[in-house]
Amino acid sequence: MSGQRSVRARKHVRKREAVSAGQGPRPARFYRAVLAKVPLPLRGLRSRLVVAFVLVATASALSTGAVAFREARTGVLQQSQDSVIRQFRTSVDAVAVETPVAPSLARLQKAVNQVFQANQSQGRRVLATYGSLRAYAPSADFDKLSPELRRSVDTKRAAVFQRVNDDGHPWLVVGMPVTYNSGEGTESKLSGLVMYLVVPQDTEQAYVEAMVSAIEHATLVALCLAVVLALLAASGVLRPVRALRGATRRMAEGHLGVRLAVNGSDELADLSRSFNHTAAALEESVAELRRLEAQARRFVADVSHELRTPLAAMSAVTDVLDEKALRLDEETSEALQLISEGTSRLSVLVNDLMEISRFDAGAVELNLDEIDLAESVQSTLASRGWQGRVETRLPRPGVLRTRVDPRRLDVVMANLIGNALRHGAPPVRVSMGGREERADVAWAVIEVTDSGLGIAEEAMPHIFERFYKASTARTRSESSGLGLAITAENVHLHGGRISAANLPGGGAAFTVELPLHRDTAAAAGGAR
Repeated sequence: MSGQRSVRARKHVRKREAVSAGQGPRPARFYRAVLAKVPLPLRGLRSRLVVAFVLVATASALSTGAVAFREARTGVLQQSQDSVIRQFRTSVDAVAVETPVAPSLARLQKAVNQVFQANQSQGRRVLATYGSLRAYAPSADFDKLSPELRRSVDTKRAAVFQRVNDDGHPWLVVGMPVTYNSGEGTESKLSGLVMYLVVPQDTEQAYVEAMVSAIEHATLVALCLAVVLALLAASGVLRPVRALRGATRRMAEGHLGVRLAVNGSDELADLSRSFNHTAAALEESVAELRRLEAQARRFVADVSHELRTPLAAMSAVTDVLDEKALRLDEETSEALQLISEGTSRLSVLVNDLMEISRFDAGAVELNLDEIDLAESVQSTLASRGWQGRVETRLPRPGVLRTRVDPRRLDVVMANLIGNALRHGAPPVRVSMGGREERADVAWAVIEVTDSGLGIAEEAMPHIFERFYKASTARTRSESSGLGLAITAENVHLHGGRISAANLPGGGAAFTVELPLHRDTAAAAGGAR
């Protein structure tokens, strides 16, 4: 028993694992597989509403038609059957009075003829049996009697009927046993004489087929009406849905003042009201955030601007004191050095904040000039005394020329090279080349690499964010945390791209791509 329980438990665990692995129950998988095969335009709400209406209308029409057909068919056949049996019984009763208890063949034939005359109609046939005697009218073609009907007539005192189908033609076969009373108060007895009547029911079959055709036409009309009603209902449902979709798209584009017209009091009207309340709250929140952001930007700009004048005076004083530092005592000299370094860092931070505030205010202008990119990089290295510390791999003069802002390109290269020198490890390399993307689009690619530890993976997505420092140990370093952010802003201002990555052998690589003009694209291709 324990072994069986353990087997069931393992099966249960495997089933749960299959469900948790995304396989899901079979009906759900089947539904998703079927839905995946449905063309995309047919998965919309309009198509589903039309299909639902058509299915409901079809089911209703078919069920109503089936019930109506069954009742009407039963009524037609029952009426015809009752009429035939009533007329047949009347004629048999009239003939039975004149027929002896043990009739001869001639007398039996006379009775058949009389019954046939009373039930004369197109296609009807009469048969009488008494023992081995048989009498027919109008002919002996009598093959519609089944053994079941014969046995039932021989054992019952009432009329027995059966419907048969012969070569697609329906027939009603009625068997009527003749009974007599032997005395007063006694039960009637079978005389042995049996009358049979065969009636064609082509007319009734035509009525039934006419009903089927009418039901089919009614079903078709119901389906057409269901499609029309479904389209009208879908239009009424989809109209506010489309309006909501358009409003959300406009809101996503920044039009927060968009609102929906509310009509009615149904669920869609409630949805429109909820959207309007949400949009109003979002607009208010965004307006407040923009106001606070504008205040913060203005505060940074004002503070940076107000600090520039005292910082300029402090820098002038520290420059004078630096010249006299060698003649001061050691403690005073160290204090003076700390003040000078702090003033220098504060000056860099204020300049970076002023630059960032100009970017935020959209007040940055490019002073474009066509320059040689390789010469610009060499000038950046020379002005900062980095020639001996940085390896270069630059194209020949005049190969890569484009229109840029020389001062901002100098800031980009100084920030990237200085960052590699401060936080990487030698050798630091600067390489430059050209890359043709299409016949009319070419790029100048500048790459700055180092051989340090590289950039931490968790820091990679934030490397160009403001005030972000990849290492907490550098929170009090010379870096303000704005250098790479300003670098990225300057590159984007030129329509370029910048990215950071780690090298396979160690170290970080910063890549700047600047667009080249068409007249320099051919030269860039030759530089590769």
